Amino acid sequence: MSNLKHVAVVGATGAVGAEMLRCLEQRHFPVGQLTLLASARSAGKTLKFKGEDVTIKELTPESFAGVDIALFSAGGGISRDFAPHAVKAGAVVVDNSSYFRMDPNVPLVVPEINAEDVKGHQGIIANPNCTTAISLMALYPLHQAFGVKRIIASSYQAVSGTGAQAIEELAKQSREWASENREWDAAKLDSKPHVYPHQIAFNAIPHVDSFLDNGYTKEEMKMENEGRKIMHHPDFRASVTCVRIPVFRSHSISISAEFEKPVDLAIAREVLSKAPGLDVLDDPANKVYPLALDIAGRDNCAIGRLRLDCALGNGLSFWVVGDQLLKGAALNAVQIAECL
Repeated sequence: MSNLKHVAVVGATGAVGAEMLRCLEQRHFPVGQLTLLASARSAGKTLKFKGEDVTIKELTPESFAGVDIALFSAGGGISRDFAPHAVKAGAVVVDNSSYFRMDPNVPLVVPEINAEDVKGHQGIIANPNCTTAISLMALYPLHQAFGVKRIIASSYQAVSGTGAQAIEELAKQSREWASENREWDAAKLDSKPHVYPHQIAFNAIPHVDSFLDNGYTKEEMKMENEGRKIMHHPDFRASVTCVRIPVFRSHSISISAEFEKPVDLAIAREVLSKAPGLDVLDDPANKVYPLALDIAGRDNCAIGRLRLDCALGNGLSFWVVGDQLLKGAALNAVQIAECL
C-alpha cells in the first residue's frame, strides 16, 4: 500500500457509515480516493467528505477494484456476500457486522486491547459488538491488574443501535404522547409499534436480538463469546441482560466483576485513569458519573460509580458508557484501519 489509501465505505448512507466518514476526516486518515457504496436506490446521491461531494455508487461484486481498505457496515448478509469479493480484489475488509466475528481465521479487534491481532488477518478483520467493545474498554484494564473471572452485567441500550427507523419510532411516540396532553401515567399509546415488539417510549424492553435455547439473547451471549476472543481469555464468563431504553444515543452498562486477586480501589482508579480511550468520571458526592447525554458524540468511553462489590468475592462494580455509533462501531473500525 502507498501512503495514501483508496478507502471504500459499504453502507455509506447508514448512521454508522456517516460516522465512519466523520472519523476518517477528523482523524486525518490518509484517504487518497474514497468510494461510497450502498444499495441501488441510493446510487447517484452524494455525501460530503472534506467539503467535497462524493457520489454514491451501487454495491456490486466489481466495486472493489483498486481498493486498499473496505469498511463494511451494511449487515451480515451484505458482508457474507460481498466481503470475499473485496478480499479477492486485494482489499482488507474491516467488517462491522457479526458475520465473521467468531470465525477462528478472522481477528476480532479492539485496538486498545489486542491491536497485535491485526497482523494475523487473512483479508478480513471483524469489529466487535458495540456493547462488548464499550464494556471491555473498562473491563480489560482491570483484568490486566486483577484477572477477571466473571461478570454479571445489564446493558441499557440506545435506539440508534437498531437504526434510523428505531430513532424515528422513539421520536414519533414521544411526540404522540406530548401532542395529546396526556397525564404522566397515561403513557401507553394507542398506536402500534413497528420496529420493536413493544412501545419504546417511556419503557424498558429486556429484549435485544433474538432468543436462544438457553434463555439468553444473541446480544447477551456476545459479551462472553467475543470477550473471550478479544481478551484471549477462554475461561471468561459473563451473565448479561440487555435492555433497550428510550435513549437516542450511547449505551450504558452496569457491571459487577469478580477477579482472581483482591481488588484495591485506589489501584483500580489508577489503572483506569491511565487506560487509553477511557475517561474516569467518578465523584458521586457531586453527582459526577457518566451519562448517555454527555457521552454522545465523544470518542472516549467513560467509567464511574466505582465501588467494591458487596456480594462478590474480589468484586468491583462500575458503570460504563460509550457512544455505540463511535467506539461501538465506526471509530473502532477506523482505528483498526489505522493499525493496518
